[in-house]
Amino acid sequence: MFDKLPKLYQNFTGILQCDGYAGYNLLANSVTRVGCWAHVRRKFYDAAQVNGKTVASVPLTLIDEMFAHERQWQHFSPRVRRRRRRSQIRKLLKRFWKWIASAQVLPKSRLGKAITYAVDQRPTLDRLINIGMMDWSNNASERNMKRLVIGRKNWLFSTSPAGARSTAIWLTLIESAKANGIDPRAYITYLLKELPQQPDFADPAQLAVYLPWHYPGARHQNKKTTDKHQAKNAA
Repeated sequence: MFDKLPKLYQNFTGILQCDGYAGYNLLANSVTRVGCWAHVRRKFYDAAQVNGKTVASVPLTLIDEMFAHERQWQHFSPRVRRRRRRSQIRKLLKRFWKWIASAQVLPKSRLGKAITYAVDQRPTLDRLINIGMMDWSNNASERNMKRLVIGRKNWLFSTSPAGARSTAIWLTLIESAKANGIDPRAYITYLLKELPQQPDFADPAQLAVYLPWHYPGARHQNKKTTDKHQAKNAA
């Protein structure tokens, strides 16, 4: 799998939020990696399990405080989230890494493995402080991927690599529509009606107008979603 990642992301430039999988270290410098605090939390959560119960620990408590803040800011603009992270979460991060640096545990224990995982990811985790457009974890992406995993049990096979690629394309269209607040059925119906009007070899610029954020109904649907969030925050 290691050798597949550079090819998969060879034309990608931008921010990639990912876990600690070592294969991501092979990506080009055009990709800015940011970490996922949910993956870090899972390690410390597992380490805090004693006889079937969760025993509070300093790192787990600090991570939970970070997520508590993030839940309050989830609908804020990237600029505001960045400002809040710098003023409030940065202090929690300092306490977290200070505890990590002073911890004396067996490297092969569950807590030791959790610490090693966090330390290895530190540059990508700290980077989130200054990138307000990214969530504190990639849980949303993983939840979306679960639809594929659950569906795959019913589909069993894609029959061929081409079939798997087609599945990936359709799921990308569906999840991209959802991410932009668009009804996937309406969006795909729109594509099936409009795309046949294009030349057989349409260039990227011609196809770009059909991306979800250019969909004619997107502005209206996104406004309804924004108004709903604003009303909730005001309450």
